[in-house]
Amino acid sequence: MADAPDVGAVVAVLVRVRPDIVLLTGVDWDAGLLAFRALADRLEDAGHPMPVIHAAAPNAGLATGLDMDGDGRAGTARDGQGYGRFHGHGAMVVLSRHPVDEGASRDLSALVWRDLPGAVLPMFGDAPFPSDAAIAIQRLSSVGHWDVAVDTPQGRVHLLALSATPPLFDGAEDRNGLRNAGEVGLWVDYLEGRLGMAPPDGPVVVLGNMNLDPLDGDGRRGALDALLSHPRLQDPQPGSDEGRTRAAAQGGANAGHRGDPALDTADWTDVPGPGNLRVSYILPDVRLGVADAGVEWTASDSDGARRHALVWVDLVLDP
Repeated sequence: MADAPDVGAVVAVLVRVRPDIVLLTGVDWDAGLLAFRALADRLEDAGHPMPVIHAAAPNAGLATGLDMDGDGRAGTARDGQGYGRFHGHGAMVVLSRHPVDEGASRDLSALVWRDLPGAVLPMFGDAPFPSDAAIAIQRLSSVGHWDVAVDTPQGRVHLLALSATPPLFDGAEDRNGLRNAGEVGLWVDYLEGRLGMAPPDGPVVVLGNMNLDPLDGDGRRGALDALLSHPRLQDPQPGSDEGRTRAAAQGGANAGHRGDPALDTADWTDVPGPGNLRVSYILPDVRLGVADAGVEWTASDSDGARRHALVWVDLVLDP
């Protein structure tokens, strides 16, 4: 891990931006959190210690023993509770300079998709896709949904973190498109108190890779629209000049986009696909002040570190 180019790129951008709290997605989890501790050590060596680690066991790669994608086989990367070649493949982690109250935090990742209010499930004709047995155990979260209680010097903030599946790589049943919409919409249900548990009274910040753009690319945007317009949240619309410059220079699918390219957070122009999109978000509580916001791109040849930029928001909490 120490010599991996994407690790160096991530460390460099974190040291440059110097966040107090960060959610990293698309990172591999292990039961002892050894990889995340090694990353924290690298940050400390680079002069920006983030010693607090919150990383619950993810759904990514969690074996089910069933055929979950309808290809007639079990035991492949698509047959876990979330996509993964092993348990923890492409997970997420919160690193913080402030303490996390684990007792006041919640992990919603085990919620079964069909049991959630208003769940729209994939169907093949009149039958649940891929099977009744799969639907009975299929969790909504492809990686996780966490409510992480962070105690800052100005007060507690609840991070509502997620990393959603892309609304692609499926068939006419639109399994991934429906799941993506459900994952994004879960935080709306949570804030509205529809999950059988009271949402936090204090300020919240919804953040993560939702793999969904408000205007461009594939996906069902209703849940994202509801989240972006939720009365408890605000959208500071972090952006960058580089996002606009990239889109103009690269052309391709970007030329037909309706969204402001300055808001793009992911660059897919090197592969046939949607071009650059806004897929990562930080949506603070309306009770929090926003001093500044932006998107910081990395300089790396690694696909993961190059394609996704760091989204940041500088928040003001009343003491």
